[in-house]
Amino acid sequence: MKKISFLIITILFASCAVQKVPKPEQVMKYYDGFKKSDYQEVKNVLSDSLIITEGDYVMEFTQESYYEHFKWDSIFRPVYKIVELKDQGDQVSATVSVKSSRFEFLNNNPLTCNRNFHFKNGKINKIENLDYINANWEMWQKQRDSLVNWIKLNRPELDGFINDLSEQGAKDYLEAIESYKKQKSE
Repeated sequence: MKKISFLIITILFASCAVQKVPKPEQVMKYYDGFKKSDYQEVKNVLSDSLIITEGDYVMEFTQESYYEHFKWDSIFRPVYKIVELKDQGDQVSATVSVKSSRFEFLNNNPLTCNRNFHFKNGKINKIENLDYINANWEMWQKQRDSLVNWIKLNRPELDGFINDLSEQGAKDYLEAIESYKKQKSE
């Protein structure tokens, strides 16, 4: 009986001693996972469900469906840099700069964004994309539309890449960029 009591007390003490990872550190781990192409590190700081908002646009993910987004994003070889983190108690605000081959083509490299990270049960459950500090949306749209129109005419097998958020869609996007750039340099 003493052994069982000791075991129960030990388990209770150990569970009380476990400390939660501070929220700003979780945001850093989230981006470290992207930097290292390590989804497990990202997954470890995410709630079972994740909501990402962009204005009125709301995207809902499970951990599994977010993995598909992670794979899509990874194809463009992004380099994330946390410019600023502020712990605001129930949320963390972050200014994040990201460079990627896609943003380079769209003439918005790096793209810097302000985001709010929200938490539920100690894990990230919502990311609000607030504003893009240095975005030139006019240039972005011009480059994107030129690429999409050129692909329709010259590489129709890649048409639709712009709306395909799968890993293959990202590969097609990169192939579209490379084909377009090659044609422009000839």
